Amino acid sequence: MRAFPDAVDVAIVGSGPCGAAYARILSETRPDLRLATFEAGPLLADPPGGHVKNIADPAARERAQRRSEGPGGSRRGRPGTFLLGGEGLPAAAMSTNVGGMGAHWTAACPRPGDSERIGFLPDLDDLLDEAERLLGVSAHAFDDAPFAAEVRKRLAAAFDPGRSEDRRVRPMPLAVRCDPDGALTWSGADVVFGEATRRNERHTLFPEALVTRVLVEDGRACGVLVRDLRDGGEHEVRAARVVVAADALRTPQLLWASGVRPAALGRYLNDQPQVVFAVRLRDVGPLEIDPRGRSRIVRQSGVSWVPFTDAEPFHGQVMQLDASPVPLAPDDVPAPGSIVGLGWFCAKDVRAEDRVEFDDTARDGYGMPAMRIQYRLTVRDEAALDAARAAVRRAASALGEPLDDEPITLPPGASLHYQGTVRMGRADDGTSVCDPSSRVWGVEGLHVAGNGVIPTATACNPTLTSVALAVAGARRIAEEI
Repeated sequence: MRAFPDAVDVAIVGSGPCGAAYARILSETRPDLRLATFEAGPLLADPPGGHVKNIADPAARERAQRRSEGPGGSRRGRPGTFLLGGEGLPAAAMSTNVGGMGAHWTAACPRPGDSERIGFLPDLDDLLDEAERLLGVSAHAFDDAPFAAEVRKRLAAAFDPGRSEDRRVRPMPLAVRCDPDGALTWSGADVVFGEATRRNERHTLFPEALVTRVLVEDGRACGVLVRDLRDGGEHEVRAARVVVAADALRTPQLLWASGVRPAALGRYLNDQPQVVFAVRLRDVGPLEIDPRGRSRIVRQSGVSWVPFTDAEPFHGQVMQLDASPVPLAPDDVPAPGSIVGLGWFCAKDVRAEDRVEFDDTARDGYGMPAMRIQYRLTVRDEAALDAARAAVRRAASALGEPLDDEPITLPPGASLHYQGTVRMGRADDGTSVCDPSSRVWGVEGLHVAGNGVIPTATACNPTLTSVALAVAGARRIAEEI
């Protein structure tokens, strides 16, 4: 039987990049504090929270992905995830493991721009800088990828005219380290935790420990109730501060189960409608080897970025596919990097009516209140998708020859970029769940974290922004406690 603490200074629920950011900032700035991170899922790797793509053995990687796919009976989504189910967001999926979705993500870390930015945060750029440090973000990991410069040159000619400097085509910032020998290490929550957290003897990570309730007394969070999934035992852990950093679906679920139910809880749910296409580059010659002598080129080689703008409210992620033979015609094997995937994400028309609801009479696989999604695309969303399809055709025309007749529109939920369900706001006016420091309105000592905190309609990948917001929340705790 494991020993759980009777009390800590800060209890963190969830071990993904945002929960890890709280643990890291507090370990660096307040090493005197007692910290505990509780994670419902299993430990997959050493160091804890590592990205499964760093597991070299394919069979071991598959086992790690399978262990992330929720309780028995869950339906598998993409590898490492399980489907929520339901009609509202049919492709909605989650992961349950140390590191959360940070063990499975594409590691894309673009900065928000124009109306994606949170206008009431004057220090947003400083917070984004810090998030890049925690995640280990680089814009140059694939500078030498085959044809990457040519891809960006062609995209820039098609999209850059009229754009501000910071919104022009560029390499995608990625949370990845490329070693001199060409080996790649993808950032998971392990990189965010960092050595400062791993060396902190006053921080403990508890895998397979499901927090079923935040304890609230006299309007203040005072601890958590934890179920040890290894033996079924329940433990009450008192805490001066509680941070709920599950995900955009399970963070509001836990608040609901705890009786913390502000009007905006679960509302303003937004996904990023997504269009994909693929092309073969025209007028490029064969390459015998990858410039760095890598044994293979991973699917993310040569990732380019067409940033969001208010005039073109979508975000383009352009990924050169790996060097595995893709016979397009008899005896036709494309050169490495010459097959390019185009993914265009749209900013959702954010509405309070789009929401995740909870049923106190039904339970999910973890015994928590069952979720039901209410969600639909509006006329504005359909218009945005039409514009995105036109833009992705324009990108395809600039690059080469399409491999399909038409772009494919993925089902709602496919982006895995759910946001807004515990959104921050300027004031406690019923349209937000937390303040600009991620403190839940009306409940002292309770913070929320993750993509659900983002209040704006974004098209860019949200992890960098949500980690930046977690930095602000952690700094506030460090000052106040």
